[in-house]
Amino acid sequence: MNIHEFQGKSILQAHGVAVQEGFIAETPQQARMVAEELKKKYGTEIFVIKAQIHAGGRGKGGGVKIARSPEEAAEVASRMLGMTLVTPQTGPAGKVVHKVLVARDVYYKGEAEIKEFYLSILLDRKKFAYVVVYSPEGGMDIEEVAARNPDALFTETVDATCCLHEFQMRTIASNLGLSGKAYREMVAFLKGLWEAFVSSDASLMEINPLLKTSDDRVLAVDCKVTLDDNALYRHPELAAMRDLNEEDPTEVEASASNLNYVKLDGDVGCMVNGAGLAMATMDLIQLSGGRPANFLDVGGGASPKTVEAGFRIILKDPNVKAILVNIFGGIVRCDRVAAGIIEAYKTIGDIKVPVIVRLQGTNAEEAKELIDGSGLKVIAASTFTDAADKVKAALS
Repeated sequence: MNIHEFQGKSILQAHGVAVQEGFIAETPQQARMVAEELKKKYGTEIFVIKAQIHAGGRGKGGGVKIARSPEEAAEVASRMLGMTLVTPQTGPAGKVVHKVLVARDVYYKGEAEIKEFYLSILLDRKKFAYVVVYSPEGGMDIEEVAARNPDALFTETVDATCCLHEFQMRTIASNLGLSGKAYREMVAFLKGLWEAFVSSDASLMEINPLLKTSDDRVLAVDCKVTLDDNALYRHPELAAMRDLNEEDPTEVEASASNLNYVKLDGDVGCMVNGAGLAMATMDLIQLSGGRPANFLDVGGGASPKTVEAGFRIILKDPNVKAILVNIFGGIVRCDRVAAGIIEAYKTIGDIKVPVIVRLQGTNAEEAKELIDGSGLKVIAASTFTDAADKVKAALS
């Protein structure tokens, strides 16, 4: 689950990690009040207004602006709130801005040089470990740094059964060229960041830029956090951070029906039980000349209502030209899936696209009898190859 920058920063602050101070605003009036409070508390004359959406590259799309007074902060917020922000990560459709973060200026002048770094902690599935990726070149896409100057990219592998050791934190601070107060601040920053990462069951914490200020403070100017969905039951306070406005409405509907659904850009809808079979089915669709329109796993406890909900969701995609139902009955009985297909036809009405059904495993014979006796115009398939041929025929 992705969360907003301001929410990620609240997690960091709870573990003593220094961040660029700011508060959320949902109206121009709130933005002005926040700016006035920041000015009163910190004496700052410059404010940063940042659109809160689940996508990077906000500055490139006009989602990060400077204001030089509380009044200007309100003006900037009034233009930003409600706008559709398009960035390299949102796609052409963009995302509507519902909230802005009003933050204090941390690029103030002082005795020391201001420096921007990149730092992230993420799960490396190949190594079965966590990895800290960091660079003295921050404030830009890490992919650009890796392509242009790979020597500026460093990593520290962390044993998933242990922790980020202090000697590794010192190595990171040294490789970033820090010394004195800034060195000590970086080590303290990393201690808190690691604690925040582990305690929240995050799969990614990305700080870019990670700033060394002109008075040698080290703090997070921006923060991207991804939480492990499978661990949210342990963190109800983090689960409450979910923002449905930032998610695909169809995926939200699927989640409410306990369906694992991801929309893709193809033309063949698929309904499967089990992630492995789903991946194999998408390969099958591709080999048959089609393109998968979705990943949809009905799970092990699918009921007729679950299957019906799956049909409704698939059929909301206007690009779908055929549907392939590929079920291997184990925990999910084939007759329950068949009952769901029949119910979907009854309640949804005339399904105009071809539906290819392959049901194998527990109660497959009973499932076949149910569908045969229903009079529905479904296309039965017995093997993977047979299903592929019938998908191909349906698309031609």
